[in-house]
Amino acid sequence: PGAPLPLMPLLLALALLSPWGSAGGSCPPRCVCASNILSCSQAMLSSVPAPLPRFTAVLDLSHNNVSRLRADWAPGRLAHLHALLLSHNGLSFVSTEAFAHVPHLRHLDLSSNRLRALEENLFSDLAELEVLLLYNNEISAVDRTAFDNLSRLRKLYLGQNRIARFPLELLRDGSRLPQLALLDLSANRLRNLPVGELQALPAWLRDRLYLHGNPLACDCPLFQLVARGRRRRLSAVMDFQEELRCLLPTAPAPIGILALAGRQPLNCSEAREAVLEAHLGDTVTLSCDSRWRGVRSRHWVTPGGERVLEEGGNGSAALLPNGSLKLQALRPEDAGTYACWVAGPLLNETLYVELLVHNFTLHGPHDTLNTAYTTLVGCILSVVLVLIYLYLTPCRCCCCRGADKPPAPRDDSINSSVLSATPNHAAGVPGEPCRSRSASAAGPGQNGRYKVGGTPQPPPRHGPKAQRKVSDPDSVSSVFSDTPIVV
Repeated sequence: PGAPLPLMPLLLALALLSPWGSAGGSCPPRCVCASNILSCSQAMLSSVPAPLPRFTAVLDLSHNNVSRLRADWAPGRLAHLHALLLSHNGLSFVSTEAFAHVPHLRHLDLSSNRLRALEENLFSDLAELEVLLLYNNEISAVDRTAFDNLSRLRKLYLGQNRIARFPLELLRDGSRLPQLALLDLSANRLRNLPVGELQALPAWLRDRLYLHGNPLACDCPLFQLVARGRRRRLSAVMDFQEELRCLLPTAPAPIGILALAGRQPLNCSEAREAVLEAHLGDTVTLSCDSRWRGVRSRHWVTPGGERVLEEGGNGSAALLPNGSLKLQALRPEDAGTYACWVAGPLLNETLYVELLVHNFTLHGPHDTLNTAYTTLVGCILSVVLVLIYLYLTPCRCCCCRGADKPPAPRDDSINSSVLSATPNHAAGVPGEPCRSRSASAAGPGQNGRYKVGGTPQPPPRHGPKAQRKVSDPDSVSSVFSDTPIVV
């Protein structure tokens, strides 16, 4: 009977040390309290119980009827709260200021509710949040600023919603959600995926990017994305191969994405794992796209069997801080398959990159040849045009030249144009059968033409001075013009 007496002081001390026995707070009705854990699950609550103890670290309000989470659900600051569970509540409204009093929250469960949209800056007060569960809601709209300031978020679950477009630009450069390692978008309403943007994501994020259960449209880029994930043994592909399906316009039911290989009408084929093309003298960077984060060490092996370690390179090859291999002043012998050996936290991984080096520089002889060829063609064309102008220009009085026409006097060059194709002709020269009678009566005009009603010319005179023609004021004209200029 005297044995239990020493236990009384111990029990009394434990009661005094327990937070629930102090003046700091008491356990709310219909809730179970243990240390700093407050469980009010399945308590038929329609609102958050108040007051909440300030030292609460885990608050479980799941399986209740809390349909609205207002800004004043926690009147006081809960500086110790790091886990809030609100699943299965029929929750349809969450205030943008609802999390202002819980700045150190790391785990938030809002799954299996009736949320329809993620509003602007909804979770911006949760700078330390690591896990966010939003699956099995009615979400159809996602504002791109809803996840701002979540620099520590590692897992985001958005499966089983009505999302037709997710702002993947949040993942593009890694600055918005830098720590994100898992994104679940399964069982939504996604039809088209920006395969190029997804392929550019780091492998450690693609390893946990879940897209199964969506009504995706079949195309070859989608097939190549999934096929590459299977070759790399990414978890998002290996664990859900049967659920990765797409829709063909000619097929009555969804078919497996991996079954598109060689299937009509697309007849898709797998893309090569990693092939990089370059030219002589170029500088290229080979990426070591590992799916492991927290890599302990890595090194590259060149096609010649040389190891490029983290400490430096061999002059033309150097290992960058992010694990990529930089090659400078490429030579033909630099072509081949490079291997990146990665020592991950769980397993090791080997990546291969094939480098093709074209045997000419990017601005080499082929560009010079093209320029010379273009110049030569231009010169030939110019010569042809000149020849056409000189020899194929039609003569205006070809029919007027007689076979026995005497040569024109030397002094005639004074009144004729040097470049004119039709020389001046004197009146009364025999051997011109094509002149009409009326033209002979009228007298000669400018450039061998006859002017009707013109002034008749006197017959040619004999003697030294007779060789010079009588000047006609109408003979002054432009070299190329057929219309006389009357002075």
